[in-house]
This record gives sequence, C-alpha cells and structure tokens, in this order.
Amino acid sequence: MPELPEVETTRRGLAPHLQKRIITHLDIRQPKLRWPVPMDLDRHLCHMKIHQIRRRGKYLLLETGNGSLIIHLGMSGSLRIAGPDSAGLGKHDHVVFHLDNHRRLIFHDPRRFGALLWTDAPPEEHPLLKSLGPEPFDHTFNGSWLQQMARSSRGTTIKTLIMNQKIVAGIGNIYANEALFAAGIRPDRIANTIPINPLDALCKSVRNVLSAAIAQGGTTLRDFTNEKGQPGYFQLALNVYGKDGSPCPNCCHPIQATRIGQRATFFCPRCQR
Repeated sequence: MPELPEVETTRRGLAPHLQKRIITHLDIRQPKLRWPVPMDLDRHLCHMKIHQIRRRGKYLLLETGNGSLIIHLGMSGSLRIAGPDSAGLGKHDHVVFHLDNHRRLIFHDPRRFGALLWTDAPPEEHPLLKSLGPEPFDHTFNGSWLQQMARSSRGTTIKTLIMNQKIVAGIGNIYANEALFAAGIRPDRIANTIPINPLDALCKSVRNVLSAAIAQGGTTLRDFTNEKGQPGYFQLALNVYGKDGSPCPNCCHPIQATRIGQRATFFCPRCQR
C-alpha cells in the first residue's frame, strides 16, 4: 500500500499541473471503489478551480472553492496527468478529470481499494481524517508524545504503536521497519518499556527515513507508480525490509523476519535492542 512518501511524491508531481486549473467535467467510468464514488461529483467539481492539492497522512486533498475531494490510493491506486492525444484509457482507469488546458487527471486502480469522496466541510472534520494523529514532521510528534501514547497502550509493541494512524499519520509497514532499524529499537519491544531518549531518537529516525524516501521518489511497490508512470527508487536504499537472511548493513548478522500484527517485520537481532 502506498505510504506517506508515495503519496507526497504524487502530490508534489501533480501540484504544478493542477493548481489554479479549472475542472471542466469528469467521467466516472467505474464508481465501485472502496466506497462508491459520489454520483453527483460532477456537480460539485464542474467549472471549479483547484486552489491547492495537499496531503494529510496517506490522503490527498484536492481543494476547491466549495469543498474538497478526498483521495486515497488504496493498495494499487495511482494518479497521472495525460494529454488529450495520449494513448486511450485502460480497463482500470476509473475516473477521468478533464481540465481547462485540455489535459486530464486519471485515477487508476486495478484492485479498486482506493477512494474518491467529497466533503463540503473542512476535510479535517471528515470521519476519515478527524482522528488522525500528528504528521511525522510536526513538532508535536516527539518522544514525549510517543511515551504518553504508550502509557495508554499497555502491551502494544513499538512497531504497532507507530503504525497506528491515531498516534502518527502516514507511517506504514515499510517505513516502520526502516525507522526502527535506524533507531536501533527492536520492533517487538513493548512500547511503554522504552525510555524517552530512544523514543526521541525514533521520532528523528522516522523523519529521516521518510525524508530520504520522498527525495528518492517513494518506494516501488508491486502496483505503485508515480504521476508520470515511473516507479520510486527508495527500494534501492532499504536496509531491512524484505531482507530476510541478508547480512545487516551495520554488523553483517543475518536479518530476521517475523510477523507483528499480521504484518511482515524485519530486524537485526544484534543491532536492535
């Protein structure tokens, strides 16, 4: 599933093509996504100017003068810009937004776990967003915050804690593994047993790992492509995720794999405590 860096990479790539553009009309070719695409979406968006496209957690927010379109890429979704003379639409190109410069924004989603939802209210008040925790880059995301959250989550592993979107928004499985390795913390360690200094180090590692992934264009997942149809390249820099049995880049001890909360988990038993 695309995580924060993939979503941010998409946002940055699309912003120059979408901001200040007017949506002339749209084609809903397949409304059956994770939740049905509102059939009156055309009425909300037609002839509206896109003021900005921003990100909250793993959600993209396309903001106009009368509301916002909330976009979630799900497991296999992507957005791309296409010209009027580009190749024809594919089977999984479910929604097409036509712009006033004759270009198109195309929502592509083979597995149809993505979502396009409309809200007239501020998007942060929508049920999908109102319970999200702070962004990883916010100053409120720090060791004290994690320690406070851990106290009310007795028995929860630190990996499960930082993947909880109510604790911090946007961190998924890949970057949780990588950040815990960078901070030297075992993913199965119980969160409320970790002192404040390692938790501060973990918050810093989260920001560093996410920043590096954004700079390199996100991580290539099986189904993820960016807005130009090109893959991300952060997979080339992964230290532990998917590296079961490979030597640790720090100490050469074999990376181990386990499962935490039904998710594949990778760590170095020598470097992570």
